[in-house]
Amino acid sequence: MTSRTQNSEAQQTTDHDIIRKWTEERGGKPATVKATEEDGHAGILRIDFDPPDEGLERIDWEEFFTKFDESDIAFLHQERTTDGKLSRFHKFVRP
Repeated sequence: MTSRTQNSEAQQTTDHDIIRKWTEERGGKPATVKATEEDGHAGILRIDFDPPDEGLERIDWEEFFTKFDESDIAFLHQERTTDGKLSRFHKFVRP
């Protein structure tokens, strides 16, 4: 699914490689919201950018994608802003 706004596109994916590449190109790290973790497992997923958000705990990609797949969600993201700059716009959505 793709929605267009001027020169930018928001793309939805569940592809782990695309999500990881998009995140790493922007200096992001996989993370979970600290207060939502249960029994040592990731809670609500987030992408953390520097400076680190104190409310997030960075996790490895394996744990991130395990939770991602279990949650049956998709990653909505934008490659470029309307003025052509690298975008950090993203959110987790229900497919």
